[in-house]
Amino acid sequence: MNTPHDSPLGRTVAFAADYDPTLLFPIPREAKRAEIGIAAPLPFVGIDYWNAYELSWLEPGGKPRVAVATFEVPASSPRIVESKSLKLYLNSYNQTRLADVAALRARLAADLSAAAGAPVGVAVQLLPAPQAPWIGELEGELIDDLDVTFDRYTPPQPDLLTVDTGEDEADEALVSHLLRSNCPVTGQPDWATVQIAYAGPRIDRRGLLRYLVSYRLHDDFHEQCVERIFIDIVRRCAPRRLSVYARYTRRGGLDINPWRATAGSPPPPNRRAFRQ
Repeated sequence: MNTPHDSPLGRTVAFAADYDPTLLFPIPREAKRAEIGIAAPLPFVGIDYWNAYELSWLEPGGKPRVAVATFEVPASSPRIVESKSLKLYLNSYNQTRLADVAALRARLAADLSAAAGAPVGVAVQLLPAPQAPWIGELEGELIDDLDVTFDRYTPPQPDLLTVDTGEDEADEALVSHLLRSNCPVTGQPDWATVQIAYAGPRIDRRGLLRYLVSYRLHDDFHEQCVERIFIDIVRRCAPRRLSVYARYTRRGGLDINPWRATAGSPPPPNRRAFRQ
C-alpha cells in the first residue's frame, strides 16, 4: 500500500551506501484530492518546486562533489514522492561515481519521473552559485498585522472566507507568514509563507487570515494544504483568477513549494525566501 503510513517517514532507517532508486516512495494524489472534492479534469495548473540542498556524489576519480538540485513536479502528475524517501534516495548518491553532472541530472530525471508518473524537471547547480537570482520574498501586501482574534486552529474553516460585496472588485496579492500545518505521519510542524494572488470579488482580509491560521493543527502534506486552500477560495469567493503559492521551510535538506493557479497563469519564480 502506498499510503503515508507505509512510507519510511517517522521510522528509523539505515542510509544506503550505494545508489538505490527503489528508495523512492510514491504516494497517489487521488485519495486526498477526492477528500477535498477535486476531480478530473483538474481545476488548476501547478508545480511543486523541490529544492535539495544536500546533494553529493563522487567523480570518476573518487573526489566528492556537492550541488543544489531543483525538481519541478507537475501538479498533473498522479503521484507525489514522500519527502524522507527522497532524502534517502539522494543520499544513496554519496558514494556513487558518475561521469559528470549531465549523467547525474539524467539519472535524477529518469528516477523521479518514474516515481511521479510524469516528466519531472531537474536542474543541478554546482557551487559556488550566484546568489541574487535565488533570493526573493513573495510579493504582495502582508496581512499578518491585522487586528484579529483567533480561536479555531483545526480543521480548516472555509466558512471564514467571505467577500466584501459592497466594495469594488480587486486585483491584488496578499501574503501571510502564519501558515502552519502538521505532517500527517509524524505530527511535526510545517511552516510556510503563502501568497494569495487573485482578481475578482474583494476577499475579506481578516477572514482570510483567520482561515489560514485554522490550518495550525491540521494534518496534511504541503501539496494537499495548498490545493485545499485553492479549492476553498474558489468555492467561497469565486475569483476570476487565482494563484496560491506556498514557500515551506526546509526539513532534512529539502524544501517543498507548491503552486496552484487557474489555467493560463504563468508559473512563479522559484526564489528562496528569508526563512528558507
